[in-house]
Amino acid sequence: MDYPERFENLPAYAFPRLRALLDGIEPGRDPVAMSIGEPRHASPDWVGPMLAEKAAGFAKYPPNPGPPALLDAVAAWIARRYGAEVGTDRLMALNGSREGLFAVSMALVPERKAGAAPTVLVPNPFYQVYAVGALAAAAEPVFLPCTEGTGNLPDLDAIPRDALDRCALFFLCSPSNPQGAVAPMGYLRRLAALAERHDFRVVCDECYSEIWRDAPPPGILQAGADPERVVAIHSLSKRSNLPGLRSGFAVAGPETMRRLRRLRDYAGAPLPGPIAEVSARLWGDEAHVEASRARYQAKFALADRIMEGIARSPEGGFFLWLPVPGGDAEAAVRRLWAEEGVLGLPGNFLAREAGGETPGRGHVRLALVAGEDELEDGLGRVRRCLWK
Repeated sequence: MDYPERFENLPAYAFPRLRALLDGIEPGRDPVAMSIGEPRHASPDWVGPMLAEKAAGFAKYPPNPGPPALLDAVAAWIARRYGAEVGTDRLMALNGSREGLFAVSMALVPERKAGAAPTVLVPNPFYQVYAVGALAAAAEPVFLPCTEGTGNLPDLDAIPRDALDRCALFFLCSPSNPQGAVAPMGYLRRLAALAERHDFRVVCDECYSEIWRDAPPPGILQAGADPERVVAIHSLSKRSNLPGLRSGFAVAGPETMRRLRRLRDYAGAPLPGPIAEVSARLWGDEAHVEASRARYQAKFALADRIMEGIARSPEGGFFLWLPVPGGDAEAAVRRLWAEEGVLGLPGNFLAREAGGETPGRGHVRLALVAGEDELEDGLGRVRRCLWK
């Protein structure tokens, strides 16, 4: 039996790879899990009762783009957050951000660009669905190093001309996973201008946009770009601490959205009605978001105190991007688990080798999602273990 070859060279996904790395190693102390970016703050207490109240809606097929009430709530949130007016024809509800991040490649990458296979430009390290979508669309993923030297964002001046000319999509995550870097407005405007000059779309993954240190991160909708040049994707997973709700949205230009919706008509799964009703209420409620953000900001201060002189907590998002002594992230993760029971993630598990380098090899990603006491304990163990 024949199988497609386009996914054969994918490395093992980060978390199965982590299990293999630690196979046979017992934790040295009671475990503290800091590897997965799964929010643990409380979600609004009305979510469960409202889902139960609306449960009869599971008996009906929901509209493919999302019900009007949800799209109206999302449009109102975009206007408040970014000062951008978008019609509901430019919106589509998603079953979590990952659905949209894969669908954009399927719906928008052409078969040829500049007489050759198109490229999809991907920050490195990156969320792995960016590259998988590119491969599924028969495009060439081009990995752009994001290191301290580049401000943990792709260096727009260092991208090869051929890769730009063949580019169909440019993925950007801001605040970034794993480094927590925020793309400033000047950067977003330069990227939008680059997209216009080389005829590609920017797909901005903004799922961490509501978790920030000092100021709200700017969004791609504020960059003054042609609406058909940009797609922004958001989620309630991090904003509202509801990763299991699988609810987000995409916003794009009308023609771009028409193509995304057409793919959804044939191959997508619309958001169930009760989840859509809860989601609409969540997009209209900022109180729970502000309370959660305040807790993260307190955790940033906690991390800065414990890791003083070693690392600074992120500008946005909730990951501590920790440089490790000796530069071997995998060895550091094994040691943390064996000696202290702390579960982290090697930074190179989130990256791909390109140009002879694998960004993140010298870093460990630690998720600042646990309760404050557990987090203080875990970070203290990390400091003692790696910097004795």
